[in-house]
Amino acid sequence: MSRVLRDAFSVTRFSFWTGLLLSSLIGGIAHLFTARSIESDAQQRFFNHCKYAQSVIAVRIKSYTDLLRASASTLQSADTVTQRLFHDYVNGLNLARDYPALDFINFAVYVRASERQDFVRRLRAEKSALGARAAQLDIVPPNTRPAYLPVAYIEPQGQLSGMYGYDLMSNPYFGDMLSRERDEGTVQASGTPIPVLSRPNDVYLGMRMPVYRAGLRRDSVEQRRTAYLGSIGIAFSVTKLLKGVMEEISVPDLRMTLYETGPHVDDEAGDDPGRKMTLYDSQGTLERPSPPLDTRHDLFTVTLPLDFNGRPWTTVFSVPKSALYTDFDVHYPNLMMAFGFLGSMLLFALVQTLTSSRRAALELAKEMTSELRESQNKLQLSHHKLRRLADHAYQIKELERKRIAREIHDDLGQNLLALRIEGEMLAARTKASHRHLHGRARETLQQIDTIIKSVRQIINDLRPTVLDLGLSAAVEWQVNQFERRTGIPCELRNEQGEIALPDHCATAFFRILQESLTNVVRHANATRVWVELSLNDGWLSLMVRDNGCGLPPGGHHKSGSFGLVGIEERVIILGGTCSVFSKPGGGTTVTVSAPVVNAPEHLLQEHQEHGAGSAVI
Repeated sequence: MSRVLRDAFSVTRFSFWTGLLLSSLIGGIAHLFTARSIESDAQQRFFNHCKYAQSVIAVRIKSYTDLLRASASTLQSADTVTQRLFHDYVNGLNLARDYPALDFINFAVYVRASERQDFVRRLRAEKSALGARAAQLDIVPPNTRPAYLPVAYIEPQGQLSGMYGYDLMSNPYFGDMLSRERDEGTVQASGTPIPVLSRPNDVYLGMRMPVYRAGLRRDSVEQRRTAYLGSIGIAFSVTKLLKGVMEEISVPDLRMTLYETGPHVDDEAGDDPGRKMTLYDSQGTLERPSPPLDTRHDLFTVTLPLDFNGRPWTTVFSVPKSALYTDFDVHYPNLMMAFGFLGSMLLFALVQTLTSSRRAALELAKEMTSELRESQNKLQLSHHKLRRLADHAYQIKELERKRIAREIHDDLGQNLLALRIEGEMLAARTKASHRHLHGRARETLQQIDTIIKSVRQIINDLRPTVLDLGLSAAVEWQVNQFERRTGIPCELRNEQGEIALPDHCATAFFRILQESLTNVVRHANATRVWVELSLNDGWLSLMVRDNGCGLPPGGHHKSGSFGLVGIEERVIILGGTCSVFSKPGGGTTVTVSAPVVNAPEHLLQEHQEHGAGSAVI
């Protein structure tokens, strides 16, 4: 008896240590998996913040570029550019409120050698408010050159007065940039900080654009050189620009570093393509404007590109991982480790208990079977509710799209049409008497036409109006749009004519067609597509076939891909079936069928009785 007890005790002790070891291993795996999942989620959130910051920077730079273009257009429309005109225009822009990072706007006049003395006299007369310094103003550097581009006007007035008369073309690098600006008629961005304004970690950059005389043609380089009046430029603080961006994203302990990676003044030949210049560092100081980047393992780092009107920028974002963790994120891995350990111990004890007694195992199996069936019924009921909720969400989404499209068409479309009529009347009235104003009116009409086209495209993207004419008309329109947009021949076969369908059913089939054609463009690399719409025995069928590369193995269930999943869900909601046939290199065929009735709940019940309605071959 004592030997039996010893053997039983030995088995129990072995089982205890085995369970303890397995439970510790499972708890460690749960801790590791949870910690990595939390870190991945935090990294994705940080990446989204960085992408948002990238888009904000791009939008602000575009707003400054648009301001520069508008300023150039305003000066070109004036007969004569004067100090008063330039001051009143810039004063009306309200730079401090609408463009907080933009500190200066200046205008440089193109002066030939024969016009130098006249320009200097005008400059001194206009700058008489400077007192004794006005009489000393001249074009600097004073060397004799065939032509000059001296700074004549600076706003706000009273600042950077030492720049009056400075010849921008005297610098070889900027001279080449200004020559390209004049000959090409495009915006040129500074690739290096403005020396007179920049300080350590407070860099000022500039953009310039040519201004031409009104009424002269600018179709060729020679015509642009003849019409060249001068150059307007802006100077903005990169520090102010990026500090405003960082305030918007509000990520604690975020470090943002901005680099200029294009050729610099002293690197015109481009011998060092990997060279980069620091424009801003949120952790920079006067003593260390550009400290080295951190390479610690406890940091998230994202590098994103930017375009500064042709100048390549690189933005590096970094933040400690702990800054993106909540208190729950910190303790959650330990909690999961404890749950994993305790759960595994309990499961192991349960297994030991089940193996020790057959009767207890049978009773527990019956109980678990009963609970499993109840859970399965609840799960099935929940699944049905989710399907109904998805159907409701689809219908709400389509109704909202339809409402928005109609509001855009009725409100914005009518206003744009009225605006175009007014513009057409203005152009007609100014055609004979005001040629310049007539040209501006015609340009405005072209812009209005472009906006009208964009509004129509937005309405069609939300909900094509042709869908109100019926599914057949909408399918034919979508096929034509697909051919026109992609250039891929698409053959439509529809021998039924117009098919009377409920709105939700027609919309679902139309969206399925859109998603199928989108998949062809994105993934199939096809050169031909066939679409067939048919109605047989009360079942409506839609087939989309291409001759592309086909689905790769497992492509139907690819992680992060919801195109085919969305198609299946829409069809199942209608009570129909979906099949996808594909083989590598042999194209893909998507076929969906659904009964043409008005009761989705009835179709769902019928679908439940016949099993899942999808297949992939």
